[in-house]
Amino acid sequence: MGGVARHFRIIAMQQRIKTFKSLTRAASAASFLSVQAFICIGTVYWAVAETLYLSGTGALILGALFALPSAYALLTVVRMAFDAETDPANQ
Repeated sequence: MGGVARHFRIIAMQQRIKTFKSLTRAASAASFLSVQAFICIGTVYWAVAETLYLSGTGALILGALFALPSAYALLTVVRMAFDAETDPANQ
């Protein structure tokens, strides 16, 4: 087995570090980044709704259009924070 293949095999065998400390750090990073993303998404929503003079039903429809991409962005942020904080290389 070559050196490069052995190196990737060793990396694949490493386990995530899931201690109370690493999980609270992941939760803190995820909440911070989620709040920042939520503020940015809300600002864009508000700007589009006001530019198009939407109110009532139109604003609700625009909110529904923003919901799926927003949920995807927030889940991605949480996953990235968990991966970063529990990676053995970062400890």
